[in-house]
Amino acid sequence: MTSAWVYQSNRFFTDDEALLIQNRLADFAAGWKVHGEPLSAQAEVRYNLFIVLSVDEQIAAASGCSIDSSVRFLKTLEADFDIQLFDRMNVAFKKEGQLNAASRSEFENLVKDGQIDDTTVVFDNTITSLASLTDKWQIPFGESWHKRVFG
Repeated sequence: MTSAWVYQSNRFFTDDEALLIQNRLADFAAGWKVHGEPLSAQAEVRYNLFIVLSVDEQIAAASGCSIDSSVRFLKTLEADFDIQLFDRMNVAFKKEGQLNAASRSEFENLVKDGQIDDTTVVFDNTITSLASLTDKWQIPFGESWHKRVFG
């Protein structure tokens, strides 16, 4: 299994920022280690809003120390690009095919105003496997944890 961690920014990256971040992610993934041994890791920017880290657990599993190192690295990105990656209440959703990001309160208001319905696609950043990015990351609001929290 390939484990994955999804971090959503509080704002979209510019194309230039996304390229810089992607280059730094590639360097980080290439050097990411667990107990001194390299991890089979990948890291990428998606949609100029998300950072996805993944590790092939069949080769070596990420442990507490290696996860701590990824958090430290992501904190440097936060500082260098003036972004927030650890606020799990930022919500991404698609409206009329357009990707949008909202704070918790903004999203709550959109739900209350009926602008978000059960068919609105939301991003579930709590997924834990790379395979889930394909079929469980983008799901209808009505089938998501968002419905329980905001519905």
